[in-house]
Amino acid sequence: MTAASRQSEVAAPHRGSRNLGYVLVATAATGWGTWPLILKHAVMPAALSAAIMMVVQTVFSLPVMLKDRVPARARPSHWLGIAWLGVADALNVFLFFAAYQRTSVAIAVLTHYLTPVFVALAAPVVLGERSHARTFGAVATSFFGLVLLLQPWNAALSSSDLVGAALGAGSAVFYASNVLVNKRLAHVFSASELMFFHGLVAIPLLWAMVPAGAFAAVSASSIAVVVAGALGPGALGGLTFVWGLRRIAATHASVLTLLEPFVAVVMAALFLGQGLGEAQILGGILILIGAVAVITAGRQQRAEIE
Repeated sequence: MTAASRQSEVAAPHRGSRNLGYVLVATAATGWGTWPLILKHAVMPAALSAAIMMVVQTVFSLPVMLKDRVPARARPSHWLGIAWLGVADALNVFLFFAAYQRTSVAIAVLTHYLTPVFVALAAPVVLGERSHARTFGAVATSFFGLVLLLQPWNAALSSSDLVGAALGAGSAVFYASNVLVNKRLAHVFSASELMFFHGLVAIPLLWAMVPAGAFAAVSASSIAVVVAGALGPGALGGLTFVWGLRRIAATHASVLTLLEPFVAVVMAALFLGQGLGEAQILGGILILIGAVAVITAGRQQRAEIE
């Protein structure tokens, strides 16, 4: 057993805290599922929407951070982690929004949600978390459900689709990095501190990618929509996710985030008139089965520790 795993087990939160962690992560993922509806009403370059979102999140987190500090003293390596988190999150959001603009929502979301696979593979090495066959089974079940739910084969693939898929997969790599780095820094920085400090790095990087004159060309209503999204699923969702991540394993959190595309498709069916076929309904059920399997795997792991 590695030192990291021993430390994780010693510091493991009690059962009620873990259950709260599952609820918080699931709540954040549910809120993120509304982003397709938000972006549909805010036409602008991907870098601009990502930059606006990051500015709002960072400003929102400042007053929260002043009352939500962790007494631990951060070492230089921890601040390097914050810097990397800022770079990775900026690229995660930018690439994901860019994927939406290049290809279908199905292909963009499907490739973006390779994240749980990357986290499940990397967490035992990066975080020293125990590997469980049930967790990998949950990843496979949920991802297969995601394929059925989104059905990327319904659209003829073009060169733009391939570029969009590459952008989505790239965002998945950085999203997975965010989950792992957040977990490593959770004992040194609070959720609001993580959001604020990494935003100071991400904001200038994203604004540097905004095309000249893009902000002036965008309507005030589109900006208002992105700001509203940045406050809701952006800032509140981000804080909720990190609060939950502090209480549960990174692999479990990453699989629970598969609720995001499930919610997105249901929202589209209810509010955009995009009906669900039998295969999509089955896919949604499989995603939920995978999420339940993650939770039960967490209980099995706790029983082994206790």
